[in-house]
Amino acid sequence: MPLFKLRDGAELHYEVHGSGPVLFLVAGLGGDGRWWGDNVSELARQFTVVVHDHRGTARSSLSRIDYSVSQMADDALQLIEGLGYDKVHWCGHSTGGAMGQVLAIEHPERIDRLVLSATWAKTDAFFRRLFEVRSLVLRELGPAAYLKSSALALNSPAWVRDHDAALIAAEARASDTIPVPEIVLSRIAAIVAHDRREQLQKVKARTLALCARDDTVTPLYFTEELVRLIPGARAYVLPDGGHAYPNVHGPEFRRVMTAFLLES
Repeated sequence: MPLFKLRDGAELHYEVHGSGPVLFLVAGLGGDGRWWGDNVSELARQFTVVVHDHRGTARSSLSRIDYSVSQMADDALQLIEGLGYDKVHWCGHSTGGAMGQVLAIEHPERIDRLVLSATWAKTDAFFRRLFEVRSLVLRELGPAAYLKSSALALNSPAWVRDHDAALIAAEARASDTIPVPEIVLSRIAAIVAHDRREQLQKVKARTLALCARDDTVTPLYFTEELVRLIPGARAYVLPDGGHAYPNVHGPEFRRVMTAFLLES
């Protein structure tokens, strides 16, 4: 599997699928490019889809550094440049959307169209408290309890009901998924510190903000704020699906995003 070496020697695992306009699909806090599931192969019918594992996650280097959203965005920028792309479409989910904000503000020449999926401009008391609890669970109870509790926040009740066996299997692999809890804790601290609210008016990329109405991690009001603050941005709200709606309503997610990316 391809590995891209960053300036400091760390490595990012990445994959390139399909052909057409370049689309970076960037996962959330978990950082694992495999999170996108069937969306990758389906979107690769019309796009050159690039997915990567964030540094500190999955198959990339498990660097013990002080993580920040800007650092995550810079890692991705190095990958964009290293693969020889002048400009890319960016679809970032949650933390990936925060990274997309950074790039669209600081490196507008690199972002063609921007899709912000279930993300936020600035942490508020709800978001902070949610991730304080998630951090506490990981620190005090360990990776399996963290994954078990996270599933209740990230997914809709109906999805959890219908995927109990898969969740049990994932929890059994928790030590492999989170081999260094300190990295996850640092990444959580990084996203809680994210704040680009006052700079979003600088975004020049045509922007679509997507979310599910029942998301309890990044509630609807975060998407509404993004659309208010980014010039010309528009929103599409799915009726349900929770925070992980792209994997619940994949066909609708892909239909809306593809239409946006290909429109004249």
